[in-house]
Amino acid sequence: MKLSKRLVLSVAVAASLLTLTGASHAQAALDNIQKAKLIKIAIPTDFPPYGFVGIDLKPQGLDIDMANYIATKMGVKIELMPVTSANRIAYLQTKKADLVISTLGKNPEREKVIDFTSAYSPFFQGIYGPKTINVKSMADLAGKTVAATRGALEDQELTKVAPAGTEIKRFEDNNATVSAFVAGQTQLLATGVSVAGVMMQKNPQLNTEYKLLLKDSPNFIGVGKGEDALRTKVNAIIAEAKKSGDIDKMAQKWLGRPAGQLPE
Repeated sequence: MKLSKRLVLSVAVAASLLTLTGASHAQAALDNIQKAKLIKIAIPTDFPPYGFVGIDLKPQGLDIDMANYIATKMGVKIELMPVTSANRIAYLQTKKADLVISTLGKNPEREKVIDFTSAYSPFFQGIYGPKTINVKSMADLAGKTVAATRGALEDQELTKVAPAGTEIKRFEDNNATVSAFVAGQTQLLATGVSVAGVMMQKNPQLNTEYKLLLKDSPNFIGVGKGEDALRTKVNAIIAEAKKSGDIDKMAQKWLGRPAGQLPE
């Protein structure tokens, strides 16, 4: 009986030590960043306007600006690590990256394997058009033609809110939708911000700008599971950036509108 009690006590002590060791390891990211004076951040390079390679062959975009902003506020150097949608979470799990800033949406499945900071930028579907066309509200869509991809989220949202007299021209895929707008077959374009970013980058002569919001889905920064110290640090930087207006400036620069109300 005594042996059993000792065994139980030994197991309990070992479990406690294991928990403490695991917790210590889980908090290691911020300590390592501060010791090395370097933060490794995974970013996109194939997803304008959030991340793409410029004519100087260097990454640029909203996510890259945010990554540099965080490094500056932390007082450390930065190593940008290009990732894809498929491998970005693995970079956190294998500790190749300290943070993932790559148009990352939050959902229950992802929350099982990584943690998230507060939202830092919007990801949205909107209506775009040339600066010469005055569109300030949904009512202004009456009498105008709008290109949309059949069955896409922006098509669904536009159908809900478009006033009578709006002509929605539906196409079978994003390429056809964008091509129709670029060719002048429609006055306006309803699409996601990433698609619009590519279109505006390739066709600057159209003087296209963001007009109206259809649906907003914010982006979050990915953090290793259990790295609460690093997550708290980054959340403080994001909160201050929201308060100072720096978040809005980045969104305005790359998305054509302020960030708006982002969730914590």
